[in-house]
Amino acid sequence: MSFPFFDETRELNESTRKGIAGSFVTLADGVTHYELGGPEDGKPVVLVHGFSVPYFIFDPLFEFLTRSGFRVLRYDQFGRGYSDKPNTRYDIHFFVKQLKDLMDALGMNGITLLGLSMGGPVTTSFIAAHPRYVRKHVLIDPSGVKGVNLTTPLKIIRLPMIGELLAALFGNKNMIKGIASDVFDPALVAVFQEKYKKQMEFKGFKQALLSTMRNGMLESFFEVYKKVGALKKPTLIFWGMNDETTPFEYHTTLLQALPHAEFHPIENCGHIPHYEKPEIFNPILLEFILK
Repeated sequence: MSFPFFDETRELNESTRKGIAGSFVTLADGVTHYELGGPEDGKPVVLVHGFSVPYFIFDPLFEFLTRSGFRVLRYDQFGRGYSDKPNTRYDIHFFVKQLKDLMDALGMNGITLLGLSMGGPVTTSFIAAHPRYVRKHVLIDPSGVKGVNLTTPLKIIRLPMIGELLAALFGNKNMIKGIASDVFDPALVAVFQEKYKKQMEFKGFKQALLSTMRNGMLESFFEVYKKVGALKKPTLIFWGMNDETTPFEYHTTLLQALPHAEFHPIENCGHIPHYEKPEIFNPILLEFILK
């Protein structure tokens, strides 16, 4: 039985999903919320978000890519946004399976696969398991280069029941406040916080985040990055030089695993360069995809 988070007051179902933009598909592990746009004959691009911010994180990038003639897919990973939040083990295999099931359901192949933050380990693990699906790989401030430093508060919140109690008492406030650390431009903070709050009222959200933290997603994925590096698929890496979520200096370690990658540091930028610096980000991405 899942822990009763009393501020999670709504069930995700057919009724509560009415009027929500995007589409829904039932996969083996639940319903996935997604958006597929752009011309049907456009080169396919798939966008994979990070730890807790759902697919709205790609709003400007999705618009840019579809307008540029690409066939673009973005989706909410299980436990986030308007996708189902099953009471299960949220580990790397669960996230990779969702991505494969979704791509198979939509008939997508030969893609450029883009992973942001925790989307880095997800996309990299997907390529390691299913390399034939992917032509090119893009990483934005990826996590998993090194394991997350387990501070005392982080160790405590990962403990069964204690973590649930702390999440119930302080979770909403801390998560909303934490969004501010993702962006370098303070003008974007309030916009992100308002959009982020909407998913927090649905049952299963906090339990999904706790399960993600407890099941390996905070650990190092360096060996997976290294394995995928050996495939030498064309790879593009962006990193905000002021990132407080995945430290910029980690790029030197990542490039040891992916020495063939094209690397672009972005000044005066935090964790989401595609959002904060589109005038720099978009032309580089466009050239890379079209090569």
